Amino acid sequence: MPSGLVALFDDVAVIARAAAASVDDIAAAAGRAGSKTAGVVIDDAAVTPSYVTGLSPARELPIIWAITKGSLFNKLIILLPGAILLSEFLPWLIIWILMLGGAFLCYEGAEKVMEKLGGAKHGKTVEDEITDPAAFEKQRIAGAVRTDLILSAEIMAITLSELDLAVWWERAAALAIVAVAVTVVVYGAVAIIVKMDDVGLALTKKDSSTAQNFGHFLVNAVPKLLIALSFIGTIAMLWVGGGIIVHGTHEVGFDLLYDIAHGAEYWIAGVTGALSGVAGWFTYAAISGVIGLALGAVIAFVLHKVIGYEGAH
Repeated sequence: MPSGLVALFDDVAVIARAAAASVDDIAAAAGRAGSKTAGVVIDDAAVTPSYVTGLSPARELPIIWAITKGSLFNKLIILLPGAILLSEFLPWLIIWILMLGGAFLCYEGAEKVMEKLGGAKHGKTVEDEITDPAAFEKQRIAGAVRTDLILSAEIMAITLSELDLAVWWERAAALAIVAVAVTVVVYGAVAIIVKMDDVGLALTKKDSSTAQNFGHFLVNAVPKLLIALSFIGTIAMLWVGGGIIVHGTHEVGFDLLYDIAHGAEYWIAGVTGALSGVAGWFTYAAISGVIGLALGAVIAFVLHKVIGYEGAH
């Protein structure tokens, strides 16, 4: 019996070491894969503040919390199981789903550009008179969660493509780690951004002149920051959406867009010397954005002029 117990303890120790190694592998893989999603994370953080702009300050944090819960639901309940199932049984379908998401981002971004250029608005915006604040708040949350679903799908797809874990549950654990970490970072940053003016207002009431000056700076800076983020968010939608289309069409055998974007990237990189990396990347991003804008404009035209869809965001 003692020898049997010793053998059992040895087996348990081996299993524990194997489990610890798996945890280390998952954490390392999650870290490597998560770093690849930085661009989409920035896009997500830039887009989201627009969904609380113009609403009651008292409702800002509750709205962000509602969007955060929606984002976690998107990633952990909808996308994670779907990503694992697709990677196991239908890996070829992932690229087509990504391109559908990319096309949606192109449409959203192009519609915002057309509205800024004087085109017709589709759906309520914060500039319109709000007759039912509760319903409008639900509408804004739904719009944010819908956009988050597309961006989250891209984050999860990028993460999945970077994982080198053979066992499905290890991939699932790594995806879950990235999903939670990205959500906390994005919506934590958004909460800070949208409450900066309230912090500034509180500082203006302090006795310290330094605190008052900094408070006035924050109060004056926040509106400009939100305008800048709205602009960045629109550009990000077009850049990310167009990039998904460029990469996706290449993956399915249509190389024209890929060759144009990367050909220009390599040419600019070759003539800019020390700035080759940055200049090449910006060239590729700009061409992806133009492609996204063109595709989004076509989709918007078909939806609004041909089908007659008026939009819900």
